[in-house]
Amino acid sequence: MVLKINNMKFKKIALSLFLACYFTGYVQAQSTANNAEAEKLNSDATLDELIDYALRNKIELRQAHIDQEIGEREIASALSGWFPQINASASLVHNIQLPAMVIGGETIRMGQNNTSAIGFQADQAILNPELFQASRAAKYIRQQNSLNLEDTRINTVVDVSKAYYDILTSEETIKIINENIVRLKRQYTEANARYETGLVDKIDYKRAQISLNNANAQLKSANEARKYKYDYLKSLLNIPTAEEISLSFINQSLEANILLDTTELLNIANRVEFKQLETLRDIQKLNTQYQKWSFMPRLGAYANYNMNYFNNEFSQLYRNNIPSSSVGLSLSLPIFTGTKRIQEIRRSELEEERIEWDLKNLENMISAEYSAAMASYRSNMNEWRNAKENMDLSEEVYNTIKLQYDAGVKTYLELMTAESDLRTTQLNYLNALYAVLSSKLDIQKALGTVETTL
Repeated sequence: MVLKINNMKFKKIALSLFLACYFTGYVQAQSTANNAEAEKLNSDATLDELIDYALRNKIELRQAHIDQEIGEREIASALSGWFPQINASASLVHNIQLPAMVIGGETIRMGQNNTSAIGFQADQAILNPELFQASRAAKYIRQQNSLNLEDTRINTVVDVSKAYYDILTSEETIKIINENIVRLKRQYTEANARYETGLVDKIDYKRAQISLNNANAQLKSANEARKYKYDYLKSLLNIPTAEEISLSFINQSLEANILLDTTELLNIANRVEFKQLETLRDIQKLNTQYQKWSFMPRLGAYANYNMNYFNNEFSQLYRNNIPSSSVGLSLSLPIFTGTKRIQEIRRSELEEERIEWDLKNLENMISAEYSAAMASYRSNMNEWRNAKENMDLSEEVYNTIKLQYDAGVKTYLELMTAESDLRTTQLNYLNALYAVLSSKLDIQKALGTVETTL
């Protein structure tokens, strides 16, 4: 009776613990899901806020974190061989005919009709080349996974920054086009009024109408391009395209961000790609060492316990147990494998040599990439300075011709030409400014100086 009561208490306690664990896990899962759903991009987000959000939510980065976790599980799986390996086995045999032996010229059948065995064995590795290699490689595998994550973070910062500047350029472009439309509407009204009063023929206001129509079409195209650029930024941030986002451009002067120290020397060791290849070389060296370790013997300890049952009657088979147990050491030593080990060592050494050439090739590529980025930056800076000067000059020319046109000195065609030149130089200035910012990011990436910290 006491035993039955204790069993009931045990079941109640076990059930309570199970329910507590279940609801705790459920609450934690719900909390995690709610946190994931609750995270929203701030309204009027700045560039820094966009980068921080992308570093937490971009799909490629989440995948990189998962890859890092997978790597940890692979390391743990490889190192689990150092723990004791315990196995169980069981057998049940019914002999239709008992095995026979010839003893003293007589055939004697031996054994029982029914036999069964249940066994347990524990093995412990003591000396194992594969486990030695896994232990030493764990550090480099973790380093490789961290570098892969860092590479994704760098690309994220560069891509989000370029997308932000591209949108800012589009906003400024649309602002210029709208200002141009305001001027054209005013000019159209003035030209139409002059035509109505008989001062000029209808050519001037027809030209004004054509220019206004072109400007409106240009505005529509710019708005469509801006929509795509916002959608592209959303894809980088892992935000649905149907969701609206707003950006802040306050204190985000494009000109204030274009300067760069062009005297900074290239240090190839700062590049994450170079570090990745160096880590790969270290892993390959370990692989070569492992191939050499394959000549080592494999030593292990074992212990087993077996429960053996024998009986001619099946119903009585498990009445008597005849146990057996043993402990011991196992040693295996490879002697000759048809030169396979020698060939594997040589192959691994050749792969090491190939990675050395990959490193040399990467150095050349990084140097060329840096040189191209620096040349592009300097060229774009010259284009920007020239575009800025042309914009200032065209604005001055337009203002002068506008005054002369109002005074009747200049023709409407000259005014339209000056206005067209002003709009063109303003847009060229914005495009040149974006090109400078983009090439600046390319230089920072080539130098390995992109900041990726949250």
